[in-house]
Amino acid sequence: MSVTTPFTAASLALGSSSPRPGNLNASTSTLSGSTSRSKRSGIYDRSVYRKVTGAETSEAAYAFLFSEMVSYAQKRVKGVTDLERKLNENGYRVGQRALELVTVRAAAGQHHRRETRVVNVLQFIQTQIWKALFNKPADDLQKSSENEDEYMIIDNNPLVSKYISVPKDMGEFSCASFMAGIVEAALDGSQFPARVTAHTVPLPQFSQRTVILVKLDPLVLEREGILK
Repeated sequence: MSVTTPFTAASLALGSSSPRPGNLNASTSTLSGSTSRSKRSGIYDRSVYRKVTGAETSEAAYAFLFSEMVSYAQKRVKGVTDLERKLNENGYRVGQRALELVTVRAAAGQHHRRETRVVNVLQFIQTQIWKALFNKPADDLQKSSENEDEYMIIDNNPLVSKYISVPKDMGEFSCASFMAGIVEAALDGSQFPARVTAHTVPLPQFSQRTVILVKLDPLVLEREGILK
């Protein structure tokens, strides 16, 4: 039983270029008797307040890293349920950091405010956090017509499932448990505790269509009723 992906370490290996003996000092320059090495700007040198446009990471690198994370977790669990739980936990850690980063960047704007209503915070996750992590907003946000405490964030083509092939013997395993963990962390960090799960609900035109089901804590509904 294994989750297969088209990515291997060899497929993304970059050819190394070692300096030739004659070029050992090419990266240094001497000014007034001192030697200074050329510096490259890294991710830690960037301002967290800067405006981000477009993807910051290639899709191939993202997919390769995610598939390796799934493979690593799969080797250390006993079944599908444990694997989904592990992916959910990993997603939760990412969600905590994503919420902090997106909130800090939004705070630099003139119209930022802390969301206090359920629909507003879910729209914030559906748009701002989804765009920060997946370079696009989620496709839809719906409220359950049957249960007052349930909402659904829908992604027709989730990036986490794009390069993952799930064997039949793994049943309804969904890599989107990772995304559910992200949403749950963002809600918890915004003081909207909820239980979040991921479900694959395919359509003819969207075979990987995923519904992130949010079931709010009763205390959230109680607070929502007071604010109305």
